[in-house]
Amino acid sequence: MKKRPLIGLTLDAEPAGGWSQYPWYALRQNYAEAVNAHGGLAVALPHEAALAEDYLDRLDGLIVTGGAFDVDPALYGDAETHQTVELKSGRTIAELALLRGALARDMPLLGICGGQQLLAVALGGTLHQHIPDAIPNALEHEQKHWHYEPGHEVNILPGTRLYDIVGAKMRANTSHHQAVRAPGRSIVNALAPDGVIEGVEDPTKKFCIGVQWHPEYFVDPGDNALYAAFIGACQ
Repeated sequence: MKKRPLIGLTLDAEPAGGWSQYPWYALRQNYAEAVNAHGGLAVALPHEAALAEDYLDRLDGLIVTGGAFDVDPALYGDAETHQTVELKSGRTIAELALLRGALARDMPLLGICGGQQLLAVALGGTLHQHIPDAIPNALEHEQKHWHYEPGHEVNILPGTRLYDIVGAKMRANTSHHQAVRAPGRSIVNALAPDGVIEGVEDPTKKFCIGVQWHPEYFVDPGDNALYAAFIGACQ
């Protein structure tokens, strides 16, 4: 029987209060289900930056997940912070250690939503801190309906790895108020109809793709194709 590749998923974290009187980790169930459904074996990664290399030694692939928080603008050189920005510095420090370690190893890597934004930053890129204030006439990028339905179309750019995997267009859910401003050493692979960057990739790596939407909901057939390609690269 073929061995399932071990795929690390980064966790979200919340302080004490609410669900638990102690600090707690969280991961939406469909993140792990999507990996396992496509032949991977999902494991959760706590926020231990000092142990990033030890975790990576055991992994075959890395997924940096999304969350309701933002990348610290200081990490991409912005001196001012927009009033809407919310930080989780412990999570970001740990995810950056994992990202940089995975990039150095050429480990297959998938960044989702905020994970795509952090990937762009790790590759020298910058972000729009708040789309409504940065991009005139932008679409609504924080859809109000549930995420098993699309929010808008995404145009996939020819000549990219993502285009080879999913084709020219996808329907995508959308849940973000920030977006990649400049891709750094990565290249843009997807755009919303309003020009907002919806994905980046590093063509020099075995598999290094970030998408702004949440493919774990499988809104579009391309989402299945993306997971299949990622897990295939991890084998």
